[in-house]
Amino acid sequence: MQVQRGMVAHSMAGRDKGTVCAVLDYQAPYAWISDGKRRPLERPKKKKLIHLTPTHTVLPEEAFRSNRALRRALAGLSRLEGPKKEEADS
Repeated sequence: MQVQRGMVAHSMAGRDKGTVCAVLDYQAPYAWISDGKRRPLERPKKKKLIHLTPTHTVLPEEAFRSNRALRRALAGLSRLEGPKKEEADS
């Protein structure tokens, strides 16, 4: 799957494991991600792509206006698109 700005991804490794974030920028083999709370837009996290599981959801550009807008855009997605517990345990 091609990674692009605005794509929603799940962190699969590191301290932020299991969280939902948005890709701000992409330059192989890294992506800069933010969730609007622990990682605000002002200081995104540089993360290797092998530690991210991208989803098919792409956020609109309006979601990146502020940290509050980003949190609101990601709020409903964390419950709906999270990796299934059975899949993660297998």
